[in-house]
Amino acid sequence: MHRRPPSAARLATFTFFALNGFVLGMWIVHIPAVEQRTGITHATLGWLLLLLGAGAFIGMQVCGPLTDRLGARRIVPAGAALCSAALVLPALATDAWTLGGALFVLGLGNGCLDVAMNTHAVHVERAYGRPVMSAFHAVFSLGGVGAALAGAAAIGWGWGITPTLTGVGAAGLLVTALATTALLPPETATATATATAPDKDTSGAAGRRTPRRVWALAVLALMLMLCEGVANDWSVLHLKDVLDAPAATAALAYGAFAAAMTVGRLLTDRLAARRGPVFVVRCGAGLAALGLSAAALSPTIPLALAGWTLFGIGLSGCVPQFFSAAGHIDPEASGVNVSRVAGLGYLGMLAGPAVIGPLTHLMPLNLTFFLPVALCLVAAATAGVLRPAPGTREQPSPQTASA
Repeated sequence: MHRRPPSAARLATFTFFALNGFVLGMWIVHIPAVEQRTGITHATLGWLLLLLGAGAFIGMQVCGPLTDRLGARRIVPAGAALCSAALVLPALATDAWTLGGALFVLGLGNGCLDVAMNTHAVHVERAYGRPVMSAFHAVFSLGGVGAALAGAAAIGWGWGITPTLTGVGAAGLLVTALATTALLPPETATATATATAPDKDTSGAAGRRTPRRVWALAVLALMLMLCEGVANDWSVLHLKDVLDAPAATAALAYGAFAAAMTVGRLLTDRLAARRGPVFVVRCGAGLAALGLSAAALSPTIPLALAGWTLFGIGLSGCVPQFFSAAGHIDPEASGVNVSRVAGLGYLGMLAGPAVIGPLTHLMPLNLTFFLPVALCLVAAATAGVLRPAPGTREQPSPQTASA
């Protein structure tokens, strides 16, 4: 009777997703300045970025069980504080060794926040009784867009990298302190989980093995996030090298993809509520395969841009469905299950550039895109794994959630 309104917790979750996107975006915008400050080469930077990924993966796997044990209300602000404070470390690095350590800590904070805020998003979605996950991921993208604009303005005004990233980190700590008060208390999340799974024995969840269905969702997340990584790293080069587009025009390829991803995620929740997550992933992955095929075979720049746009729209709502489904399988192990999906998905994101690069020695760049096309088709064909097992109710109704 005295629970905090879910709308407040939802707004707090939006805040942490936006903060995460903004912090990572500010790091990306200042990569050239950090590279120049430390005197490293592009090749060295590429290897050091693997430490960022390693830190994120470790953070995800460590904080998954901690979130289930201590509650997302404690782990979300801890991850956000670590992520915000660690943003200043790359600006203080003076060589490859110190930058590597800085990136590992930043990745660790990002991984902790990623799993914890997605787990809390599952609790909020359960309290709402309808899909709301995709909108959170859309706000993460908007945070990155805001960082790109703010970072570009700071650089244009001649602000130094150290005061800029220090200011952003301090602001992140302040936002964390303010938003934490609206997160769902542990007892509320537990009560909601119990109400939405009344016939489920959740005792001893910490000692359970991860269900096979969670691993299946994680593999699908790996495949589709690999496709997303391909767009992030190769879409611009595709227009520039294959279609001879000017640099400014080539940049529109990633812009079209990113904008389509953001808009698609803002619209996906309503579609998922009406038609279900299986429909979203099956049609979305199929549309993504069609869009990327069109881009790969396009002889003209406008058609290629249209293809990258369709690719973004198709992929936009798929991965949030995997996070949501994994979190709802076992309410008492949401953190662990989400960490499995997030961890493999993140590895897929990192693997995208690494897989496509060697293939370009064997075939033209545009033909290598048919590997992610094939992965999209596999995801579309196996989207039925999102369907709950007969006799279970993983997505609560509004009436059950508010009972």
